[in-house]
Amino acid sequence: MTFGGWIEIFLVLALVVGAAWPLGAFIAKVFDGQRSFLSPIAGPLERVFYRLSGVDPRKEQSWLCYALSMVVFSAVCFLTLYALQRFQNVLPFNPDGRDAIAPDLAFNTAISFITNANWQAYAGETTMSHFTQMAGLTTNNFLDTAIAMALALGLTRGLTRSETDTIGNFWVDMTRATLYVLLPFSILLALIFISLGIPQTLHGSFAATTLEGARQTIAIGPVASQEAIKLLGTNGGGFFDANSAHPFENPNAWSNLLECWSQLVLPVAFVFAFGRMVGDAREGRSLLTVMAFIFLISLTILYRAEANGNPLLTALGVESSAGNLEGKDVRFGQASAALFAVATTGTGTGAANATFDSMTPIGGLSPLFNLLLGCIAPGGVGTGLISILLLAVLTVFLAGLMVGRTPEYLGKKIEAREIKFVMLSLLLTPVLMLGFAAIAANLKISLDSLGNAGPHGFTEILYAYASTASDNGSAFAGLSANTPWFNTTTGIVMLLGRIASVIPIMAIAGSLAKKKKARPSAGTFPTHGLLFISLLLGVALIVTLLQFFPVVTLGPLAEHVLMEAGRTF
Repeated sequence: MTFGGWIEIFLVLALVVGAAWPLGAFIAKVFDGQRSFLSPIAGPLERVFYRLSGVDPRKEQSWLCYALSMVVFSAVCFLTLYALQRFQNVLPFNPDGRDAIAPDLAFNTAISFITNANWQAYAGETTMSHFTQMAGLTTNNFLDTAIAMALALGLTRGLTRSETDTIGNFWVDMTRATLYVLLPFSILLALIFISLGIPQTLHGSFAATTLEGARQTIAIGPVASQEAIKLLGTNGGGFFDANSAHPFENPNAWSNLLECWSQLVLPVAFVFAFGRMVGDAREGRSLLTVMAFIFLISLTILYRAEANGNPLLTALGVESSAGNLEGKDVRFGQASAALFAVATTGTGTGAANATFDSMTPIGGLSPLFNLLLGCIAPGGVGTGLISILLLAVLTVFLAGLMVGRTPEYLGKKIEAREIKFVMLSLLLTPVLMLGFAAIAANLKISLDSLGNAGPHGFTEILYAYASTASDNGSAFAGLSANTPWFNTTTGIVMLLGRIASVIPIMAIAGSLAKKKKARPSAGTFPTHGLLFISLLLGVALIVTLLQFFPVVTLGPLAEHVLMEAGRTF
């Protein structure tokens, strides 16, 4: 680790917070129905969408209607994206003549891009046509992020409203998220990316002659537009297989810093917006403090592990002042690689500018642990806020049990009904991760896809299901995932990880919205102080360790012990 590396890291983080604060205020205004220059609420364009879709923006929905609207819309998006892939060979903007996508891969990719996971079991530049990349993948990058924002708004309204049966209108929330937040900022970011050297064209691949005289086919296409929403929307689905390690997606150090900033700014802004929407900015800051602490601890562990080098080589007496550079782009160095890796797994992005499979065991454990936590530091756009709010509700419930008082959060009593839904949502992801990882670790059909044996190979399997269950989509890269087994099972995990968890989350919102908001009293447990922050952090870490410590010991921790002893598989 170097002083210059930490300066670079904290400069990016300072720019994130500096931009997220006013952006959070803007987001709160948008979803509160307040007019501004960039958000002419119920303006002409917005009214056109409502008229075409038959939506009455004045009519609000119950939690069940809100959730069902999301499910129906996601189903339509899935069928449309699946069809685009299956028929891309006869659709326009296919200059390289890409064939139709196989059914199992089309199924997996369609689910991936409607759930915000953006798991890619394919090489985009050799598999997808320009039309599929634009009309299918990029479009759903906008829509799945807007859905996540809408769900977070529904849960927030459940906390702020009193004695009502409604939590807003899903169609209105999603429309405003797309029109006033995602589209304008993505267009601006795409233009900046183009100026930095990221291509944006409808031309197909072209042949080039290398310095050695060999002929090389270079893929190109509408990259910048997809890159912008890939990062701002914490999606991660890149145009190229190498993602942000590809020079056309990430051409230089400036683009790399901007990409790190881009995937963090909206999740942080959404937490600031939450503080404004609940009427107390301290509530948002307390949640963000917990997120920041987890982020910095994860970053420090990863940066230190990679800067110290490969423990196997160190045990053999071979050391390098540059640390472990395998799988990293020397243009960016250890600091940028560490920041990008923690940003992409601390959020729901899943992009990569380095190969996680090449990291040291402890270095690779850091992004894996972020996934096991549920990507809450600071989480995806909307999904991060939802995850931390579920943990906050659980925290005040446990605190209430310790002092013998009915727990409250933001003036709403937390009772058995809400806790049952919280636990249902929180336990679903571990069941999916651990259940499918256990099955895959015992089947030859899945073991044949591994790039490594022993604990490292087990980590590849565990990471795949942790990534897909957490709506992250990053990969350990040693796993050949484009097989019928992994396409089907990771598709199921992504579908259940997003869709099945929505019902209990929206049920919590509906239950809280019906309750009367109590005034603070002398016995009210403050949820913006140091005690609450400490308890929330403890609950997040302890719950995660209880669920996942045994399985982590079989993967990265076992590998680290073996490498320290000078052994490997």
